[in-house]
Amino acid sequence: QVQLVESGGGLVQPGGSLRLSCAASGFTSDNYVIGWFRQAPGKERGGVSCIYSREGFTYYADSVKGRFTISRDDDKNTVYLQMNDLKPEDTAVYYCAAANIMSSIRVYSICVQGGPYDDWGQGTQVTVSS
Repeated sequence: QVQLVESGGGLVQPGGSLRLSCAASGFTSDNYVIGWFRQAPGKERGGVSCIYSREGFTYYADSVKGRFTISRDDDKNTVYLQMNDLKPEDTAVYYCAAANIMSSIRVYSICVQGGPYDDWGQGTQVTVSS
């Protein structure tokens, strides 16, 4: 079973930046997708961004395009979400998730449709407030 541990959340003022980390372990292959999601109080969980393990494919929700950047460090088995120009509406618990895939043709659908993902982290709180 894949284990995912998020870190890097916190309190930041509007316009500030945070970098979230998703440390992953337990993969049985190098063919997978890592996604970032968020859930604000009273709202449904929604996809933020995703990245494919083998190629440079990345995906961003419209609400974060140009502000957030997803990247991976294969040596550290860690995926990062750099969040710049944060807004109060970015306040949420952020989760990372992993989807093991057999074929790269599934990458786009998993990212755009938000899943299905096999394993989830415990989440990290991001609060944007002055």
